[in-house]
Amino acid sequence: MTSTLAPAPAERTSPGRAPAGQQRRTRVLALPEARWAAAALALFLIALPLQLTGAPAWTWVPLYALTYAAGGWEPGWAGLRALREKTLDVDLLMVVAALGAAAIGQVMDGALLIVIFATSGALEALATARTADSVRGLLDLAPAKAARIAADGSEESVAVEDLSIGDTVLVRPGERVGADGRVLDGASEVDQATITGEPLPVAKERGDEVFAGTLNGTGALRVRVERDASDSVIARIVRMVEVASETKAPTQLFIEKVEQRYSLGMVAATLAVFLVPLAFGAELTGALLRAMTFMIVASPCAVVLATMPPLLSAIANAGRHGVLVKSAVVMERLGEVDAVALDKTGTLTEGTPRVTDVRPLAGSGLDAAGLLRLAAAAEHPSEHPLARAVVAAARERGLALADAEDFESTPGVGVVATVEARRVAVGAPARLLAGAGHADAAATVTAELEDGGRTAVLVTVDGTPVGLIGVADRLRPDAIATVASLTSRTGAAPVLLTGDNARAAARLAAEAGIEDVRAALLPEDKVSAVRELAAAGRRVMVVGDGVNDAPALAAAHTGVAMGRAGSDLALETADAVVVRDELAAVPAVISLSRRARALVVQNLVIAAVFIAGLVVWDLAGDLPLPLGVAGHEGSTVIVGLNGLRLLREAAWRRAAVPGGGQAARTPATG
Repeated sequence: MTSTLAPAPAERTSPGRAPAGQQRRTRVLALPEARWAAAALALFLIALPLQLTGAPAWTWVPLYALTYAAGGWEPGWAGLRALREKTLDVDLLMVVAALGAAAIGQVMDGALLIVIFATSGALEALATARTADSVRGLLDLAPAKAARIAADGSEESVAVEDLSIGDTVLVRPGERVGADGRVLDGASEVDQATITGEPLPVAKERGDEVFAGTLNGTGALRVRVERDASDSVIARIVRMVEVASETKAPTQLFIEKVEQRYSLGMVAATLAVFLVPLAFGAELTGALLRAMTFMIVASPCAVVLATMPPLLSAIANAGRHGVLVKSAVVMERLGEVDAVALDKTGTLTEGTPRVTDVRPLAGSGLDAAGLLRLAAAAEHPSEHPLARAVVAAARERGLALADAEDFESTPGVGVVATVEARRVAVGAPARLLAGAGHADAAATVTAELEDGGRTAVLVTVDGTPVGLIGVADRLRPDAIATVASLTSRTGAAPVLLTGDNARAAARLAAEAGIEDVRAALLPEDKVSAVRELAAAGRRVMVVGDGVNDAPALAAAHTGVAMGRAGSDLALETADAVVVRDELAAVPAVISLSRRARALVVQNLVIAAVFIAGLVVWDLAGDLPLPLGVAGHEGSTVIVGLNGLRLLREAAWRRAAVPGGGQAARTPATG
């Protein structure tokens, strides 16, 4: 029913929560790294003109000292902590190089090194913060308060965190739903675009599920809470994604292992560059300056920074478009996929059965509308998915449903109810036809429907078959295009893995363009199919949504869960979640991953070229320290900014081009 309750006061937010719908965005100066970098830059820009114009040293030397302190204390302290753990940190080497430059009178050069190094660190911190923003922004969708209905009917405003399973909450028109639950009373339309990506509001009535953070329309709803706030769809998604910025891809871990050996070798080489010329009579100042320059240009900062920014940027971009990748490891592995296995129900299809055929039997005296009206009236009290499909079909046709009395439901058989003084039964033909008269015609139609991949539902009136209704799941609107895109990206058509019967699976597979169909599979059979593909050298992605898909998701090279109707187990097991339930996002994120891997390779090449060129220049020629600093830190900034290119909207649009992307070849080239 539609409520006429007065609207509630404007929605309030807690101090730590942004208004619903408003995207949280970290300000640059909110980051301590950015503030210290800005302070170091400002002090440097004040000191530099004083020095260049011949001002007394007491006017600019203290400013340079403050520049060293503002820009160098954080990386220096971090380096000392790492040294206590017997790890040589590049940050500490940069600070030592700057202090070494100051010790031989190159105060300005050391200050420049500190400023550029601090700025590079601030850019990296900003990229990480913006990635975290896209994750935390999901939490802001849910309101801070909810109106809880007590047992005596009174209403109290409570924090959503204090709601318990079984509580009843009132959602007024225009408010956001406070908790995941099911509608007990009322009717409205709810905008679920933030969770499911559906462009239009969805009608909600008694028995329908609603999600925290979705926006209620013009009606009022009483909702029974079915999940704690910490287990809501939004909260689960956030928990799965927060680890993304904390985990590191194998390439990054390998580089960091190499970095330790490289840094020790670089320190030894720096000592050699300093001591060998001294042994042959070189001046102390010149030898020390060359050694400091060598240590700066040979530091592997750009190499270490080459991996994470592209992968984190890709994670953030995918998250904005409804694909939540759980870690940088997963983002890298997505690009290696060269085979895809799809579940059928809820993944390749909409997951909601719909009436496809209404077949009254000859001599029943009913037309299609009359048959559907009787069946829907009998099924109306039932919560079975097929019953809901029949009732929905009757409503879509505008049929008025009579009241059902003496309703009975028998699992595995069907329902029986008295409708307009007649006993109407709706259910499985194999059960209802047993002992029924005039069964031959009904059996013939049943076979026709089942041969076409439909589920046959028999309708009898007073024990006599009067007609059959065909029910089937439908392909998602984007299923055919997605199958074609996956084929072009992986070089092979996807495999369909389903527990459904072979006829229904074959029909849908033919519509979608899939030839390899494996039907009537138990969960362990799906795992066996995945392992069979893996044994053939394929890197398999499994896309599913149900509890029965979870073992295959875990066994796959990469598992992807459809988020709208996905089971909790599937969501937890999968490596990535398609929150908006758009199947077309799967090939897009594969392409985005490959683009990220390509940028990693680009960054490694850029870093290697800069390091090699600057080292050769310093050893074979006379590389000025300021130029060495600018070249080293410039390469670090270039590598970092190059990785951030995947944050742009255009990167997703290119990845989402139908049929775009290349088939996987090797993990290295992607």
